[in-house]
Amino acid sequence: MPASIILSNLSLSSPDGRSLFSNIDLTFGAERTGLVGRNGVGKTTLLASISREHIPQSGRVAINGTVGLLRQDVQPLAGAKVIDLFGARAALDLLRRAERGDALAEEVSEVDWTLETRLTSALARVGFDVAPEIELDRLSGGQVTRVRLAALIFAEPDFLLLDEPTNNLDREGRKAVIDFLASWRGGAIVVSHDRSLLEIMDAIVELTSLGATRYGGNWSSYCEQKAVALAAVRHDLAHAQRRLSEIDGKAQEAAERKARKDGGGKKKRAKGDMPRILAGARKDRSEDTGGKTAQIAERRRADALEALDTARRRIEILQPLSVKLPSTRLPAGREVVWLDCVSAGYRPDREVLRDLSLAIVGPERLAIVGPNGSGKTTLLKLVAGELRPLSGTMRVRPDLALFDQKASLLDPAVSILDNFRRFHPKAGANECHAALARFMFRADAALQIAGHLSGGQMFRAGLACVLGGAMPPSLLILDEPTNHLDIESIEAVEAGLRAYDGALLVVSHDEAFLQAIGITRRLDLAAPRQRAGCRII
Repeated sequence: MPASIILSNLSLSSPDGRSLFSNIDLTFGAERTGLVGRNGVGKTTLLASISREHIPQSGRVAINGTVGLLRQDVQPLAGAKVIDLFGARAALDLLRRAERGDALAEEVSEVDWTLETRLTSALARVGFDVAPEIELDRLSGGQVTRVRLAALIFAEPDFLLLDEPTNNLDREGRKAVIDFLASWRGGAIVVSHDRSLLEIMDAIVELTSLGATRYGGNWSSYCEQKAVALAAVRHDLAHAQRRLSEIDGKAQEAAERKARKDGGGKKKRAKGDMPRILAGARKDRSEDTGGKTAQIAERRRADALEALDTARRRIEILQPLSVKLPSTRLPAGREVVWLDCVSAGYRPDREVLRDLSLAIVGPERLAIVGPNGSGKTTLLKLVAGELRPLSGTMRVRPDLALFDQKASLLDPAVSILDNFRRFHPKAGANECHAALARFMFRADAALQIAGHLSGGQMFRAGLACVLGGAMPPSLLILDEPTNHLDIESIEAVEAGLRAYDGALLVVSHDEAFLQAIGITRRLDLAAPRQRAGCRII
């Protein structure tokens, strides 16, 4: 029987008891399925339910085959080694003793002589080469992620359950994971916001507050189908609005006719033209008919309102964010950043950047690229004034804002609205709410405490606070802005940055994001640079 995962009438709740979704029916076979949806909608919880780590509120999960789960951001135990992730430390110790001739006679028959070859092969499939005895705390977070994925491959499951597998990976690591999954012939359910990774999927399942919807094909195909769905929902919304207007119009006409008729009857009764018994009977019939008509009209109106509400909810899910921002008024020839022969690091005897020269003029959009450890974040901190140069000359415009992955420029203890007021103390109440609404924080949503927001909401709130004022800063500095953001949040950030007319300095391994925000130039810190004195040509 082919491997499969079948979810029947599944309902899930979060650890704090909040209902996530209800009555989901899905079937997964030997194909690669991308699982997408807003942060907090239940994607990770769904993977945990499939792997038996989370008990569903109701429903059933039926699995034919074996599964292997790659979790997000799991911290290795102190002293843990690469081999521990493969669950084969004892087997490797025995192999090493046998190779030295120290194994007991009765142990030799138990030696797995293929172990090291299989370990090396699994690591090679994710583009990584590391000795199994290396301690994990000597590796970067991205390297540990690749080792964890290799350990899943080593176990040879029928299904891979991968939760954000390309988070924290540099360009090389992302490519290795994408290349591996492109060649994977088993089943895979992949939670990801990485659109390059989602392009190699066979299907996309979107989780929303309305349930789960399966789309055949990869990310591009999903986007095309969503565009068709959006057009259909816009049509339904317009029809529902017209229908409600028609019902309200007919109800108004009926009320006016009844008022005229009732008025005429009163005049006749007042003149004595109609016998009292007949007048009373007509009045009773009129009231009965009017009551029934009103009930029918009210039911029709309730149905129309429900159709309108459903269409609006679908629009909110399907409609991409569009943002309009005030201008920075940054002239095309204005110097924004100037570095000449700059060296920088965290210790005078250990330079991370050496003799770097760089200029950003006008509303340029510059991406800093390079492998993990090449100095990208160090350069951002240098430009932002959080790090002083060890040598060289630099000038930077003072009106800038630095966004790190945690949006630490926000005060987590106060609301989004209060954070906005902190940045714009002269803004009135209407101006504050209007600015936040442009970034999808409407009405009471603006009153949420910043520290309670998801990663995507936090970053979007930070953008709203910095860019939503009357005069946005001339320079935005972004450090891996798409890490831990869902796709909707990434698209919201992209919409905000496309509307921004200042200079951008961005570190990101997300190629789709860099293209979407219109990067005009790149600086590869790992590439050899020709020099004239210290100046980069």
